Amino acid sequence: MAVESALRTVDVARESGYSVQQVRDLERLGVVPAAVRSANGYRAYAPVHVRALRAYRGLAGAMGPVAARQLMAGLWTRTVEEAAASVGAVHVSLARERDEVLRAQQALWAIESEPTDHGTVEGADTMTITELAAALGVRASTLRFWEREGLVAPERVTSQRARRYGPAAIGAARIVAALRGSGYGIPAVRDIIGSLGAMREHGGPERVRRILEERLDRIAARSVALLRAGTDLAAVLDSFSAAKAGPRRAVR
Repeated sequence: MAVESALRTVDVARESGYSVQQVRDLERLGVVPAAVRSANGYRAYAPVHVRALRAYRGLAGAMGPVAARQLMAGLWTRTVEEAAASVGAVHVSLARERDEVLRAQQALWAIESEPTDHGTVEGADTMTITELAAALGVRASTLRFWEREGLVAPERVTSQRARRYGPAAIGAARIVAALRGSGYGIPAVRDIIGSLGAMREHGGPERVRRILEERLDRIAARSVALLRAGTDLAAVLDSFSAAKAGPRRAVR
């Protein structure tokens, strides 16, 4: 790297939006490759360091700072294909979260349209614990745990103690699965599910609907942050690819 193209720590800080100390800390954590040291001990950075820091900022907004640090640090020890796959996995994860919330919304709408009297539900309209667990992609033991926590309850238990879940219980289970998958703790989920019991009298579904809409808004913001990081990530991977094709440490 030519001397005239070298960037000082303060230059990288200004271009990336981080403080000088943050740049040093993120280098120490492996978010960017180690800077070249000049004869007098000063750090000499390159444009790829700025792009890496900008990419990290977007990733931190999309997946959280800890996961973003882990992903960026891993880029420097993986092949280009592996690095690209790890970034693609973030897009997949956000899409999966969005789908879960959308399914929870659909379940809420279904529950709101259900009649208050479920005593006439026929066996064909119910699911066993095994069927419901498979539909939700969880273990039967997870449904039993939710039952113990008061989140989901079977609508009847046969003489052989086999559980049967009707439409309302199935819808509630879908909401629990979506909220748990979105990071809500058991107490928060219990509070939300409790509001469903007051659905028709106290406006319970409005609160649940608002929570789900807010979750979709946050997922959208994280997706936008990931898209903004895309250009810088592509530049980093291009530099990484060029380094693999040329001198081993050319990425610096």
